[in-house]
Amino acid sequence: MPHLLHVDSSLGTESVSRRLSAYFAEEWRDKHPGGGYVYRDVAAQPVPHITEPVHQALTYPDTEDGQSAQERELTAAITQEVLDASVIVLGVPMHNFTIPSTLKAWLDRIVHPGHLASPSPLSGKKVVAVLSRGGSYAPGTPREAFDYQQTYLKAILGAIGLGDDLTFVTAELTMATVAPQMAQFKPLAEASIANAYETLEKLAQ
Repeated sequence: MPHLLHVDSSLGTESVSRRLSAYFAEEWRDKHPGGGYVYRDVAAQPVPHITEPVHQALTYPDTEDGQSAQERELTAAITQEVLDASVIVLGVPMHNFTIPSTLKAWLDRIVHPGHLASPSPLSGKKVVAVLSRGGSYAPGTPREAFDYQQTYLKAILGAIGLGDDLTFVTAELTMATVAPQMAQFKPLAEASIANAYETLEKLAQ
């Protein structure tokens, strides 16, 4: 049975990345009425930073104070959500040239030696990473070298077996709709968002 894992990480409840990831999820669920669906909002319900190595939390028995039990339970739950998914959609706004720390905390739960093996237990999934950026970091732009959002995700997801069928869908210049100094870029922003919607519709198969 197909199964979608939907992860959002934007602080804004009406953000571009949330709207786009929700659109993909709606399209996918319409096309897979019998499919499973799990939603995790790491901004509204942040994943705590790990306090011990992830492989230790997964492997070692409970300690007397219960800390390892709590770590293991959360890590196991997040890992199982990823394992169960056949498709994963990530809503990822750019924060200070990279991903939100809340999404990094979620990733830290699934990046451990057992998933760095080849082949990884996480392999074989379709991953759609929906990126939003206030400016433009496209190839050839002055800030191309400042993109630690897509480059990081491509590296880390690939390292744990989630990069074989990974597609990035990017909406750029999103601040043009609200920042007067960027008003000249509003048509480009609208075109970028429209293209993202069109691409997501095609990907939601």
